[in-house]
Amino acid sequence: MPAEYTPTLLPAPRFQAVLDALLQRGWTVLGPVRTDGAIAYGEITSTGELPEGWGDEQDGGRYRLVRRDEPSWFGYAVGPHAWKRYLHLPAFRLFRAERTDHAFTVEPGADEPPRLALLGVRPCELAAIAKQDRVFLGGPFADPVYRRRRDRLFIMAVECTTPAATCFCASMGTGPGATAGYDLKLTELADRDRHDFVIVAGSRAGAEILETVGAESASPEAIADAERRVAGAASAMCRTMPGDARGVLLRQLEHPRWEETARRCLACGNCTMVCPTCFCTTVEDTMDLAGRTAERWRRWDSCFTADFSYIHGGSVRRGTAARYRQWLTHKLATWQDQFGESGCVGCGRCITWCPVGIDLTAEVAAFRASDAASAS
Repeated sequence: MPAEYTPTLLPAPRFQAVLDALLQRGWTVLGPVRTDGAIAYGEITSTGELPEGWGDEQDGGRYRLVRRDEPSWFGYAVGPHAWKRYLHLPAFRLFRAERTDHAFTVEPGADEPPRLALLGVRPCELAAIAKQDRVFLGGPFADPVYRRRRDRLFIMAVECTTPAATCFCASMGTGPGATAGYDLKLTELADRDRHDFVIVAGSRAGAEILETVGAESASPEAIADAERRVAGAASAMCRTMPGDARGVLLRQLEHPRWEETARRCLACGNCTMVCPTCFCTTVEDTMDLAGRTAERWRRWDSCFTADFSYIHGGSVRRGTAARYRQWLTHKLATWQDQFGESGCVGCGRCITWCPVGIDLTAEVAAFRASDAASAS
């Protein structure tokens, strides 16, 4: 935790004051809400809108909400939506061109992003935002749309104490505890007869909010309880990703398992849509029937679509096996060549939301076993 900020303790009934302080300063607060049988993100103004007493059960191709026996607000893992949708927009109009009888005008895409305060950002999602920062802001050319939205962000992270069966952030070094990238960090202490938060500021803006609500210093016992719960989440994870995944995958590019997995894969692109770090896009031009107005849009795309690798003469990756290999090897191997780190944060979304339950940790384990056998 940042050395200059002291951990504080805030009872849950007083957390509304944090929301009120943010709202009074012009922030739009987005947080977890229960909708359509899942926990997604939406605009909130009251703690009463949080999914109190709800958790989730996740596994390969399976997601269910379940009731919990304590009044936790954050007793779930991660849902189908990643926070990237508020930074790397699913669709953005780049420009609009209009032809009249006497003139031709071009209007750039307007983007006046709101000031967003994100509540409930998990440590793996903090890592995902940091990875997207490198993609869109690193190097000599920064994405201006992403930059404007990133600069108008207040992040309230929540450490994980109840991971899903699909989580493996501990083996990726991205959770379940948060170490950086937040304005406020919350650890929920929820039992049948208790509901408190240990809160640590990670920025001056976060410290000012805590000063406003009058949070008190956390006792050593409360801090130890928070640390124990986070450590318990790490030990509860049953899936792992080996540290040598890059080398294993690059040595097994012609393995027959790619075709075996492809026979199960629907090439639907769900894994890329729910992934918090995937960033591929396409450009789409549209025109009205009169031929007077044209627009150019940037939209999310996926390496699983047939047109994504299309060049003159056809698609480079014609089959599902080639597309799945491209996604997995880029995420876990060649992403490191581009950005110096893995593109995976271990959130497990791609496992949960795959309709046929393909598990990338199991795939890497199978390639690793084959790699070890061929080396012996």
